[in-house]
Amino acid sequence: MPLLHVENITRSFGSTRALEGAHFSIERGEIVALMGANGAGKSTLVKILSGVLAADGGTISLNDRLFSPRSPSEAARAGVVTVHQSTDLVGAAGLTVADALLLHRFAERGTPFFVSRASVRRQARIMLDAAGFSLPLDRDFGDLTAADRQLVAIARALANKADLLILDEPTASLSADESRRLFDILLGLRAQGLAILYISHRTADLEAIADRALVMRGGRVVGSFNRPIDFSSAIETMIGRRLEAARPDARPATGLAVLEMHDIRLLSTSAPFDLTLHEGEVVAITGVLGSGKSHLLSAIFGARGFASGEMRLDGRSYRPRSPGDAIAAGIAMAAEDRHRSSLMPAAWPGNSLAATISLPHLSKWYPHGLLLGGRERHEAERAISRLGIKAAGPLASVWTLSGGNQQKTVIARWEAEFSRLLLLDEPFQGVDVGARHDIIQAIRARTDRATLIATSDPEEAYEVADRILTIDRHSLLSDVIGAASSSAIQGLSA
Repeated sequence: MPLLHVENITRSFGSTRALEGAHFSIERGEIVALMGANGAGKSTLVKILSGVLAADGGTISLNDRLFSPRSPSEAARAGVVTVHQSTDLVGAAGLTVADALLLHRFAERGTPFFVSRASVRRQARIMLDAAGFSLPLDRDFGDLTAADRQLVAIARALANKADLLILDEPTASLSADESRRLFDILLGLRAQGLAILYISHRTADLEAIADRALVMRGGRVVGSFNRPIDFSSAIETMIGRRLEAARPDARPATGLAVLEMHDIRLLSTSAPFDLTLHEGEVVAITGVLGSGKSHLLSAIFGARGFASGEMRLDGRSYRPRSPGDAIAAGIAMAAEDRHRSSLMPAAWPGNSLAATISLPHLSKWYPHGLLLGGRERHEAERAISRLGIKAAGPLASVWTLSGGNQQKTVIARWEAEFSRLLLLDEPFQGVDVGARHDIIQAIRARTDRATLIATSDPEEAYEVADRILTIDRHSLLSDVIGAASSSAIQGLSA
């Protein structure tokens, strides 16, 4: 008998059918990749397996017993533990890393009313050592990077005695070394009999560890591919059409200089560099986690300082003191981790697609303080049409959208007003191949501005950019012009 058997699972949200009879099985000691375009039903399926949602119909069996958890804690007790892509619920500012690691245990029955700090640190250290991660136990969780928050979530999940571990985009914010370490841990867990359902849009991840790939489309499992996985066929099955992922024709940097950076030191200890971005040009910067990609974009946007150097925007001296200064000067930015930086919380007013687009433009669109919905709805409808955003309408909550459609909404925010420079930090995290194609088309369609993209995935850089630069130790190292091959670009991350 398989460990997990899913039979004809259905789920609807109003008139929308998210799952149309999903059917599959997972064996013990097997790593199964779950592939699917944004909106294919993957997230709904995972929420049902993890106890967040109930299925409308069908059955699930785990260890040959009926499995219908009513909460994540009930699912975990039965042996199914999930690590979600968003880490917002893993911890909070004010908690230490040790607190966040033990947070779920504090609510368990039988936990002593008084718990010593030494005991918490000791148990947290055991959890980190077992996972193979190294994190400062006393650091505030709110100060952690997205990658470190992900490591906390994974370490906490691994500490549970699970039969099935579900991982949703676990390497989206991890460096190459951290990803390899995680793969080693997962392969070791598989050898011990643990089953793993691994959700990712990164074929390199799946190629490294997956025994089998299941492909979802339209709320159903429409394909199964055994190792060695034919990813070209799997992707075509996933999106329902052929999609050429060829590199775009590189455009020469002949437009006007938009941003000129001279003798820039991001840190006092880093080597200086120059960078010029031209009108109509898309430039990607790639490098490992902590190499300085995000620091560079944040410094241009006025959210972070740099040690020395000069910037000029359209020939004029430019030194923003805040993101507000940057926006006023014509610079826009979509930061890493859209859930924390670009989307209003689900429980707050203003979480609709239209309000998300209008948020940074309120003072310009409504200078007298009277909020009229016409402009918001118009821009949202235009974005839905132009970017292919799948949503019930302009007033739909962004939290009901898939990851790719959320990211399209964030991009639409900065398409709604003219800008001279668009900064995108990891814009393809949690975005499927089809949605990534749509976003790339939208980015490259604009020739009246420059675009600077930071990505830890060289293949993404290869797909979108006219020029690709590498960064290490907070300094730009090399400039790879468009004629470079995909394999050469991939070698930059080795």
